[in-house]
Amino acid sequence: MPKSKVRKKPETASPRAVSTAAAKAVAPSPTWYPIAMTVLFVLGLAYLVTYYLASDHIAFMRSLGAWNFAVGFGILVAGLVMAVRWR
Repeated sequence: MPKSKVRKKPETASPRAVSTAAAKAVAPSPTWYPIAMTVLFVLGLAYLVTYYLASDHIAFMRSLGAWNFAVGFGILVAGLVMAVRWR
C-alpha cells in the first residue's frame, strides 16, 4: 500500500497577525455590569406593572398613552442587550 503524502506545516503566524488576535480577545465584564443589567430588567418590569396598575393616577403616564409599552419594553430590551454582551 502506498504511503500518504506528508503535508507541509503552515508557516508561523506573523507578528501582525498575533497582535490582531490579541486585540480581538474579549476581557470579562466589570463587576458592576450584571448589577446594571439586573437593575434595567427590574426597572422595565416595574414600569410596566406601574402602568397597568396606576396609569390613571400618574399624569405623564396618562399623557403617553400606549407609548408606555415602548418605554417599558425599551428598558427591558436594553437589559437584554447587556445580557447578550455579558462575559
